[in-house]
Amino acid sequence: MTERTTYLDSGPRDRHARKIKVRASRWYATVELDRDEYVYVATSRGHDAALPAAFTEAVDRLRDAAVDRIWYDGYPRGFSYGTGPSSVILFVQFRYVDAAVAALRAAELDRDYGELHALADRLTLPVDDWLAPGERELVRGVDFDAQPGDFLNFLRGKAKKRGLRLNGRATAGSVWVRPVLPPVQRLIRETHPEQYPGWVDRWTGYGESDDAPIRPWVGGRGQDLSYGSKPVQFQEVRMPSGGACPCGMSLGEPRDSGKEHTSHHAAWAFGIPVPKSLEWWGDCAVVTTQASIAWRRLAYRTARIPRQEGHYDFSSWSHVGEPEVSSDNTRAYLLKANGYVIGYLAAHDTSAHRFWAPTGGSHFGDEDDTQRPRIILIWVADAYRRRGVGAKLVQALASDSGRQVADVSWSTPISDAGRHLARGLSPDGIWVS
Repeated sequence: MTERTTYLDSGPRDRHARKIKVRASRWYATVELDRDEYVYVATSRGHDAALPAAFTEAVDRLRDAAVDRIWYDGYPRGFSYGTGPSSVILFVQFRYVDAAVAALRAAELDRDYGELHALADRLTLPVDDWLAPGERELVRGVDFDAQPGDFLNFLRGKAKKRGLRLNGRATAGSVWVRPVLPPVQRLIRETHPEQYPGWVDRWTGYGESDDAPIRPWVGGRGQDLSYGSKPVQFQEVRMPSGGACPCGMSLGEPRDSGKEHTSHHAAWAFGIPVPKSLEWWGDCAVVTTQASIAWRRLAYRTARIPRQEGHYDFSSWSHVGEPEVSSDNTRAYLLKANGYVIGYLAAHDTSAHRFWAPTGGSHFGDEDDTQRPRIILIWVADAYRRRGVGAKLVQALASDSGRQVADVSWSTPISDAGRHLARGLSPDGIWVS
């Protein structure tokens, strides 16, 4: 299907004309009533160009039914569209494009919404019948037309929105379902009826008839292991909520099923997986600002972990553009173990330092302008802490710079863990800057 435009007022020479545009994608066609210029002109002349409530209601009903049809066919993603009088968008299967164009035309020009409702009636799926209580087999070609696996996924989504547990299984030519309403979901709907208008409990107390179909045994896990079970009882117990995880993330209830926290916490605990595309010949890699982008991105990914943990404003590594020469020889030391980056040290060279003795309190010695490597930040994966990894990173920095460990400078302020490490490596005192 090619893209096409239907003009409702005059023709393409009139840029203020209302038009209906059809754009094809892989799974469906987008049918858009474009009223943008029309609304602009009408508003500038003091006219009301808003869509009537009946128009919006009919469009919403048709859009919901049409989108369900596309999901029913197996489309795996969502839809995005705006609201307002400037544009009305529908997503329909290709065979319904002409009907959708005609319905929008009649609604816009004649304020006749009958075709919108008629098309919605044609597209509305019998979801309530499919999710009725009781064990039954829905046969492809009789009860539905989609692939059984796609149809089952569609039903699972609809059941979840209704608070139901589907207990479904797809076969080669059918789908077995037994929708039930968990007691918790029933309690939620009974406690907040204003949020579920028109809801009727058809599932609680439903009893199978004697001639109900029996789902055939296919092996594997036992069937009906919850049949006849009693609902779980709940008690009110005060539990701590919120707060911060040691990895730096929040312990509050996540909005993404905990995926972001889980991913970050795993990296904080075990390290960053080494990309298979990188050839890593030694234990410690020195990444400069002129290294390939794969190495610099790995340093950036690793630097994000301590930034989150320490709640720093800026990352200690930000060189992910084109290779460049750094005036202060900025570099990152990445330590690998078991296929993960488990240690990270960011450093650069500078020439303004003061000597600080462990027993000197807050008193610093005279300024020294010797060029020294300066530690910006050290991080070690949680599973490897207190095992000498931080010391190995500092020793790697000193060796790479042709210095002794005692000659390395530390950026201030120094964390408690960093202070403990520095004193262990240089008990007589350290250089700070």
